[in-house]
Amino acid sequence: MVRKAKVEFDEQPPDNFDPKNPYGDPVAMLEYREHLVREKWIQIETAKIIRERLRWCYRIEGINHHQKCRHLVDQYLESTRGVGWGKDARPPEFHEPKKTVEAE
Repeated sequence: MVRKAKVEFDEQPPDNFDPKNPYGDPVAMLEYREHLVREKWIQIETAKIIRERLRWCYRIEGINHHQKCRHLVDQYLESTRGVGWGKDARPPEFHEPKKTVEAE
């Protein structure tokens, strides 16, 4: 018995999944669901990592955290937009775009 040198994951949704007839191929439907769950977990864990960095920045920077940690706040807010198990299942491109404040 030989072990693989590294674990490989199929990062693409199944090719034979038909969104118009999801129950046509039950195996493809389950693979597609696993793909969605895996992608959701990746998004959630990414947001957790950014949140930990933001906490660290708040503690280290102290009174200047509003200026020094702003980039992390932006990253965290962007990473949590549309993420979570209770959120709708729309792709991120259908969510409202991030509004930018124009400097005068």
